[in-house]
Amino acid sequence: MIRLRDMFWLGLFGAVLTAWSGLYLMNLEIGLDVFGRPGLWAETLRALCIGPQASLAGWLTVWGMWAMMGIAMMLPTLVPTLTTYDRFAARLEAPVAGQVGLVIGFLVVWLGFSVAAAAAQVALSATALIDDYGAANGAFVQGFLLVLAGSWQFSPVKTHCQTACLSPMSYFLGRFRPGFNGGVRMGLEVGLYCLGCCWAIMALGFVGGVMNLVWMGLATRFMVMEKLPGLGHTLRVPAGAALITAGLAILAAGMF
Repeated sequence: MIRLRDMFWLGLFGAVLTAWSGLYLMNLEIGLDVFGRPGLWAETLRALCIGPQASLAGWLTVWGMWAMMGIAMMLPTLVPTLTTYDRFAARLEAPVAGQVGLVIGFLVVWLGFSVAAAAAQVALSATALIDDYGAANGAFVQGFLLVLAGSWQFSPVKTHCQTACLSPMSYFLGRFRPGFNGGVRMGLEVGLYCLGCCWAIMALGFVGGVMNLVWMGLATRFMVMEKLPGLGHTLRVPAGAALITAGLAILAAGMF
């Protein structure tokens, strides 16, 4: 007999798999169809989303892409927090309801971020700073984004947010709220910590193209590793240094 807890985990990973599948299918459409012709999605994006003719449908298309990215890439980073909640709330009434609420609150934050990211993509496309595929045009934009993301790794806000993400048990000991509503409130708080920790890594999608599935996979792996106790803090500084170095190298190359 399948328990509610098992159904929760099946639903969680089902949502992640569905989001990755949707991104993959969208990526195929951006590429070539079975007849070897360019896909229509990029042209549709240009017609609907760029410049003064931008429409609501186009904005929703870009937002849908970022929303799927938020689910596919960020839900896996929540697993350590959810497993800690599972242990912490095992003796409470209806612990699964609290977990569901936590996931919903967490996703509200990242779906909100997707609105901002979609708006940024449309605006940057209109000014030709990025191309139709969401990749930065020119060394200056690429280098700037890499240096920005690397510098954020050294910021006090990043350190504070990552520490909270690395210590979910400490968070629950001080801020735990039972039930579905309590889970939603905690999910909003945890989501904000996660946003402060990871937004700059997500913004790096503009360096190589926001629909680059290889980048998505590597970024997801890195963000999950950054939230693993004993490993996360050791990655923060080397990753920041590597990003800044890469950004400065691109900026220098672009000057010559």
